[in-house]
Amino acid sequence: MIIKTSKYHPKLFSDRPYQMCSKTVMDTTDVNIYFDEDGVSNHYFEYKKEAETQLLKEPERTKALNETLDQIKANGNGKRYDCLIGLSGGVDSSYVAWLVKQYGLRPLAVHLDNGWNSELAVHNVNNIIETLGFDLHTIVVNWEEFRDLQLSYLKASVIDIEVVSDHAIQATMFQLASKFNIDYIISGTNIVTEYILPSSWIYPKLDFTNLSSIHKKFGSYKLKTYPHVPFYKYIRYTGFQKLKPFSILDYVDYNKKDVLPILENKLGWRNYGGKHCESLWTKFYQNYILPAKFGVDKRKAHLSTLVCSGQMTREAALKELEKPIYDKEELANDTEYVLKKLVLSQNEFEAIMNTPPIPHEFYGTHAHYKKYYKFLLDTTKPIRKAFKK
Repeated sequence: MIIKTSKYHPKLFSDRPYQMCSKTVMDTTDVNIYFDEDGVSNHYFEYKKEAETQLLKEPERTKALNETLDQIKANGNGKRYDCLIGLSGGVDSSYVAWLVKQYGLRPLAVHLDNGWNSELAVHNVNNIIETLGFDLHTIVVNWEEFRDLQLSYLKASVIDIEVVSDHAIQATMFQLASKFNIDYIISGTNIVTEYILPSSWIYPKLDFTNLSSIHKKFGSYKLKTYPHVPFYKYIRYTGFQKLKPFSILDYVDYNKKDVLPILENKLGWRNYGGKHCESLWTKFYQNYILPAKFGVDKRKAHLSTLVCSGQMTREAALKELEKPIYDKEELANDTEYVLKKLVLSQNEFEAIMNTPPIPHEFYGTHAHYKKYYKFLLDTTKPIRKAFKK
């Protein structure tokens, strides 16, 4: 059987025989997947290794959590905030907000308004901020600049269009950490619900060289206000002024079925009905553009992680994949809305969808800068150590 990766490009990843992991629902739509003699994929073994080495057992887990919380509070003593949290209004970030309140932290919440928020997302974010009493910094991007960047990525035919949003969020996090002298960012990334995500489906978010090259080739508007991290700032933020990440969900029992009632009852949170559907753009991108053009169904990665963590059976995951990824009527309405907002005709959009995918690296990366940066870090390590003391 030959893998059919895309309705537009059915042989995009060559004539590789189709195979699905016997333990998860990951398959050869991930071009880098490989299997052992029993048909078990690398994703299963990589998850198990990560879970065994990074997910602590009790009482060590609670001890490590408390030690980190004490360190965050100590570092934030006398400051306006002791940590940053991202707040999209989705399950993970909303539960992080709930937890940091319970643990007595003083976060600055950061939210991106890129013009694609659903009304439900706005409702959830506002409810959370009002209920928990947090300060909120909202990144309101210039729509013409942001739209121009999204169109550039569509025309470039690269897979990770979400770089446009994620880069702006990370750039703003760095700026706020510098402004308020914040040492920690508490994120919703976690092992048990989202560890599996093939590298071939995403691209590094902080590669501004790649972003600016794509925009220079396909864009029209000058990026005057778009939050970004050029490489000299990348050096500053990652080498000299590090923002320490803390994945708090890895230090608690995190099962979404148990978490949803808490969010609904305590925060007035309302469900979107799908992962990342708080953003109308992300919903359309993940549920239509990725499957139709790139042959990527992100549900496979998400469901496979839940299978590995024991939150779902493989049989239930397979049944979930049998469901349509998009309701036909809903897709038609969303397509009309997206094209109108982007000022794209149906013909222009079809032309974009029919353009063969192109690797991000084709447009240039900051890899060569990172090579010299690593050399600089290695050679200046003694000096930086002495300066720290």
